[in-house]
Amino acid sequence: MNLFSKAQFGTYMFNSLTVSLLGSIVATLIALLSGYTLSRFTFRSKGAVLIAFLVTQMIPMFIALGPLYQMFTTLGLIDTRAGLVLIYIAMTIPFSSIMLRGFFDNVPDSLEEAAMVDGLNRFSALWRIIVPVMLPGITATFIFNFVNIWNELFLSVTLINSDSKRTIPTALNSFISSFNIEWGPMSAAAVLTIFPTMILFSFASRWIVAGLTQGATKG
Repeated sequence: MNLFSKAQFGTYMFNSLTVSLLGSIVATLIALLSGYTLSRFTFRSKGAVLIAFLVTQMIPMFIALGPLYQMFTTLGLIDTRAGLVLIYIAMTIPFSSIMLRGFFDNVPDSLEEAAMVDGLNRFSALWRIIVPVMLPGITATFIFNFVNIWNELFLSVTLINSDSKRTIPTALNSFISSFNIEWGPMSAAAVLTIFPTMILFSFASRWIVAGLTQGATKG
């Protein structure tokens, strides 16, 4: 009980759930549209966009921390949950787009063509025909985003100052001081931190397996 009273662990859990759910939902929706565009359309800078998405995954986040912190200070987003959500969305979109592009490549174009012959426009065909077929891939991408955001420490430590707005990884880090480590509260918090991802994986396990194996067959 000291974990929830003294360390305000309930507040940290709420902050992490809010930031992780909002960030992963929005990032997955944006990546769905960008992945569809990269899969279905051909344009001159398509290769450059794909390379740029991959390059962003190889650049350590701390390299951009200075300009990022200055920009967030100017926009008034330091020490806000909204600022964390925005940076996490930007952080997860590139790889999520590449993931979903691979899933889209394995959905036959004939499904959309048949839907558009029946009177649907391309946008309606995407949401009414392709998205239901893509649910395993979308679920796998959402969980990938959720777990990455849930476990992220570096940005949350840098951008959040108030104790009431800390996320779980930041709270766990606060149990370690220069001369002491609070092993009891930190161990209890670490165990409780695992529960949301365990519950998520238990409910979505069949979708994850289907999404990760969807590329094994074509058509």
